[in-house]
Amino acid sequence: MRKIFIKCGKFFDGLEEVLRTNVNIVVEDDIIRKVGEDVVCPEGAEVIDLSGLTVTPGLIDAHLHLDNLHYWNFDSRFKISDEMKTLNIVHNAEMALQGGFTTLRYIGSSLRTYGAIDARNAINDHVFPASRLVVSPHGMGISGGHSDNSSNLGGNFYLSEALEGQLGYIGNGVDFFKTVVRKEVKYGADFIKIMASGGFASPNDDPCDCQLDDEELRTIIDTAHRLNKTVTAHVYSAEIAKNLIRMGIDGIEHGSLIDEETCQMMIDNGVYLVCTFQPYEEAVHMDEEKLKTKSPHFQRKLRKYLDQLRASRKLVVDKILEGKMTVGYGTDMVSVYECWESWHEFNTWRKEGIPALRTLRAATSVNAGILGLADQIGSIEPGKKADISAWHRDIENDIEAISECDFVMKDGIVYRNCCK
Repeated sequence: MRKIFIKCGKFFDGLEEVLRTNVNIVVEDDIIRKVGEDVVCPEGAEVIDLSGLTVTPGLIDAHLHLDNLHYWNFDSRFKISDEMKTLNIVHNAEMALQGGFTTLRYIGSSLRTYGAIDARNAINDHVFPASRLVVSPHGMGISGGHSDNSSNLGGNFYLSEALEGQLGYIGNGVDFFKTVVRKEVKYGADFIKIMASGGFASPNDDPCDCQLDDEELRTIIDTAHRLNKTVTAHVYSAEIAKNLIRMGIDGIEHGSLIDEETCQMMIDNGVYLVCTFQPYEEAVHMDEEKLKTKSPHFQRKLRKYLDQLRASRKLVVDKILEGKMTVGYGTDMVSVYECWESWHEFNTWRKEGIPALRTLRAATSVNAGILGLADQIGSIEPGKKADISAWHRDIENDIEAISECDFVMKDGIVYRNCCK
């Protein structure tokens, strides 16, 4: 049995919003066995000295799309194969791991097939040194909706129709969506994703459009629950979110235009929110230069909803600080920054006045609960997987502290150690 003894400087366990000092950790193979100030080094253990760093659980990003290589080349997804997109997923997961994010929630893609599942399985088998993936292969939606990538081909009717015909998760009707849910589960989906509304990045819809009817939405949720899979939905507006909560949805992604009543319904029904502040940052805190990096339709819709985006942002920040609503940390970066640069969301939460350790708790134990992995990851305590990151910058006072990671362990294997 391989034993590792880790000496920590400052220590955050992912649960209590305090930094302890001089904590030691004993890892046996891939599991944390002992944690505490009085823990001594076992005989024959390898010693890793992180006494000059702040040690945290491996971080978790709960909302990522990884099949594109560079944000400035976003439309290249129409020009490359599913095989190349799968390689991109692995590459981006490798980069994220080096940045201290040991787990990523992959939440739908432009792949026609199930490359994300293959990437997840290969990483789990330690074929690639990359972040663990929790995968919903596709975001199911309607023809011409937010997840219909053929809409981005403009006026080329024949090419658009040919592409849409190959997107097996785009369609209409109860029977269609019941079949898609079953196929997603058949091929290994960890959870189910619905594109319930329009979006900011898609060209021909609006964030407040309801893109599936009640019968279709209820069918997806009920079918997934019968197969013991949770369901989350891409949603912006309060009305669509409230309708989904009444139907039994498990989670809401974005929620950038929700209201007080929606938040209270989420609290009352145990529905989580992954709020993804970063993609709207250039509008909420107006930065014209960064805003210009987004597509014309993205810019137009951000300006249209600017006042509502700001009001909902303030509301969600208040709910995070209040602590009654389950709010996870997710980035959803498809412009301005690389998708694996998950640290930028930390910067955004901190600018909104959310304390550093509250932000990191969202990116650790809260996210672990959202992923259904609270018994395995998200905190440094005995019995959990040995996912550990460490940082040399001042976590509590430097809003860019997690932009530079010094140490990463996942499943008891060290993938980065700048202390050597």
